[in-house]
Amino acid sequence: MFITFEGGDGAGKTTQAELLGAWCVAQGREVVRTREPGGTPLGVEVRRILLHGGDEIGAVDPRAEALLYAADRAQHVAQVVRPALARGAAVVQDRYIDSSLAYQGAGRVLDVAEVRQLSAWAVGGLWPDLTVLLDIEPGVAAERRAARGGAADRLEAEADAFHRAVRDGFLALAAAEPDRYLVLDAARPFTELHIEITRRVAAMTGWDGGPVFDAGQGSPQA
Repeated sequence: MFITFEGGDGAGKTTQAELLGAWCVAQGREVVRTREPGGTPLGVEVRRILLHGGDEIGAVDPRAEALLYAADRAQHVAQVVRPALARGAAVVQDRYIDSSLAYQGAGRVLDVAEVRQLSAWAVGGLWPDLTVLLDIEPGVAAERRAARGGAADRLEAEADAFHRAVRDGFLALAAAEPDRYLVLDAARPFTELHIEITRRVAAMTGWDGGPVFDAGQGSPQA
């Protein structure tokens, strides 16, 4: 199984990916938890440049940005994802091709079809079995990011209009491929979201088992 999590920064992707990974382990499965960008040594450098590069790199052209994300993705799939899938592991990943389609396509106003073709070529046509979209209103996401502290990265610091375009881009992708997507309201309690995600995965795989959290837990978001 190859499962990806998508959505705006602050939607809770990392929280839900970690919970799903733990649930898969409880089913006796090997799990590889990874992310883009930054899932390989090369990806760490790409992530630093794209998200945290300062005055030394200046503004990044949207096409250059799309190409750098595609390069990270090509390395990541070759080095991490395909080997894991080949040995029967479940790969649970923060972000994948859909992020490029939403951020560089809709957000940067590049041609989405061209970005899709570039990314699909980079990964040799590998698409997830399931993509969980945690949909969140950009203002709520901004409040969550502010609450967790730390400096905003290049994408987080973009204007509200950019984040609205990204959200609309994700929703359009999900509407076009409803069989691959599970769209959930990220404002709901994280426990409810986890239950819905595991139900969907169980229906696809035949795996069984209850949620991995305690009923009294709070509601972490990342």
